[in-house]
Amino acid sequence: MCGRFTLETPKNDLKQVLKDWLRKDDEAWLNHYASRTLIRPGEPVLALYEEHGRNRLTHMLWGLLPGWVKDPLAGPRPINARAETLGQKASFRAAWRHHRCLLPADAFFEQKERIQRRDGQPFWLAGLWDRWIGADGSELDSCCVITTRPNALLESLHDRMPVIIPNGLEEIWLEPGDGAHRRNLEPMLEPWPGDDWCRRGASQLRLF
Repeated sequence: MCGRFTLETPKNDLKQVLKDWLRKDDEAWLNHYASRTLIRPGEPVLALYEEHGRNRLTHMLWGLLPGWVKDPLAGPRPINARAETLGQKASFRAAWRHHRCLLPADAFFEQKERIQRRDGQPFWLAGLWDRWIGADGSELDSCCVITTRPNALLESLHDRMPVIIPNGLEEIWLEPGDGAHRRNLEPMLEPWPGDDWCRRGASQLRLF
């Protein structure tokens, strides 16, 4: 499970991470960027996604609201999607095919432990997104984090962990596609090696 994460990377450092994906009109999102020591479900998260052949950067609400839902106030808003059932669950099936996204983070929490890269660098959480459009034309973009079974580093904490997309595979992950392309993504859903990662006691007292 992934229910809390951080994005504390300084703005200029984050711009370097995102430089290959930023368009001029996307930079406005970073002008209002502030580091966040704790990001919770229901809050806006920075997300990289592909639409109309272009990669875009925006804020989405964490908690997926499928576009086909009639009443946005009724029903669950899942924050996680199990990698094993992405193509089976109605809430995730269409997004898995056409609406994948990436959420920049530099740590996530499990059982009040902080999990991060040993070098402290940010990384990509794999996600799904969708757009809900109301009867009045209002729009809401929302997302969830994909989870998989735990690696050796995390198996003593929880039976799930977030899927991490390695640097260099962003374009492949974001590109919409079905069939063979989607099958090529399945190896990315496997647990990632924990050698370059570490667990630390979290300093935040109010994680939940």
